[in-house]
Amino acid sequence: MNGFEKRTQEKKARVLQAAFDLINTPEGVAGLTMAAVAKKSGTAKATIFKYFESKEKLIQQVFINYMEELGSQAERMLAQSLPFEEKLMTMARLKVRHLERVDRQFFVDMMDLYTQEADPQLATVMAAYTKRSYNLMLDLFHQGRKEGKIDLKYSDEFLMLYMEAMVQGVATPEIYRQINIHYTEDWTEMLLKSLAPGPR
Repeated sequence: MNGFEKRTQEKKARVLQAAFDLINTPEGVAGLTMAAVAKKSGTAKATIFKYFESKEKLIQQVFINYMEELGSQAERMLAQSLPFEEKLMTMARLKVRHLERVDRQFFVDMMDLYTQEADPQLATVMAAYTKRSYNLMLDLFHQGRKEGKIDLKYSDEFLMLYMEAMVQGVATPEIYRQINIHYTEDWTEMLLKSLAPGPR
């Protein structure tokens, strides 16, 4: 990477961080203006449009980067040689830490974006993220079975539905605002007990 490319990447990073900070408020994306992003990042509006084409594309990139960061951290954690229980606990803590970083409206706006299908390019990115997350969870379930921590009667399909229901419940703003590390451990302990093999 030459000097010009490096400076361009640094400018883009400043713009994305400024947009994240401005979106991560009770007003969310509805209160975002390109003028505010330009002022906060110290970047001309024309330059921002050159980088991201539109305000909508900038907003999309902010949310994509947030999810990519979460996915990358999860991959690094799951690649470690840790027992199933410890990995599951760490995953839960990671999710809570990311939820604590953002305002309720940020999360609501991100979920709205996640379910959009009108933009083919965005839909492709979201589908890839969903598949990545799905494969990570499958790998974790397979490890749990090998270690005898998950009852073999539970199929992959059921486990994925079960986890999705749990995550959606925890992600409800009224609930996740009350979660802290202590409750995360309790929640994960209950999850482990519910999946463990029963007496034969």
